[in-house]
Amino acid sequence: MSSLLDVRGLTKQFVKDDTGVVALRDFDLQVEKGSFVTVLGRSGCGKSTALNLLSGLIQPTSGTVAYRGETVTGPRTEISYLTQSDTLMPWRDVRRNIEMPMEISGVGAEERRGRALELVERVGLTGFERHYPRELSGGMRRRVSLARMLAGNPETLLMDEPFGALDAQLRMDLQAELLRLWQDSGQTVVFVTHDIEEALLLGDRIVVLGLRGRCILDRELDLARPRDPDELRVDPSFVALHREMTEALRKGAR
Repeated sequence: MSSLLDVRGLTKQFVKDDTGVVALRDFDLQVEKGSFVTVLGRSGCGKSTALNLLSGLIQPTSGTVAYRGETVTGPRTEISYLTQSDTLMPWRDVRRNIEMPMEISGVGAEERRGRALELVERVGLTGFERHYPRELSGGMRRRVSLARMLAGNPETLLMDEPFGALDAQLRMDLQAELLRLWQDSGQTVVFVTHDIEEALLLGDRIVVLGLRGRCILDRELDLARPRDPDELRVDPSFVALHREMTEALRKGAR
């Protein structure tokens, strides 16, 4: 089976003060359609750089990113990217923030509005359609960002530690929300995290990265879905996998 995303020999070097800094070196990744891949690694291992390259926001120093066999040279409408930082437009209310991808694609006003209100309901923000980002909590802004990411009906979702700044309970709520929205959607997800439990809870497959994107472990998960976090923590398979991922991260830091 051919991969939806095919990354080969990806290297990215940045120049700072006339000195080359290698953020990613010879990174390979193949992602099948409909899969949920979690990329696990410590801070500074090149995870965010890899997603920026996959999304087409930046170009590699060497190597290739191919999507459906075509080289990625810039952003594509089939790929939606949720970054760590809040990128909501402060002058747009919730509904109009969610409408933005459809507006860019030329979708009519009535259709945009209907789709946006449907997504508002799906992410649990009914009643907040006319609120502006400054009037929302951090968790609510993440929900709006999630809805906006889904608004253009993308085929592939790239997510860079989207829940990392939230408190533990809210993070669990949004993880469950993401899985509910993804389930049976046919969408492909590449989700970057530094949290082992999050990686195990969400993914069908875990790729553990070491320094500069070196692949330490690429592991399919056989944990049944749906996954309840409380039950999962005491599951012997989960405990063994957690131990394996911990050791892989230690190895990657050396």
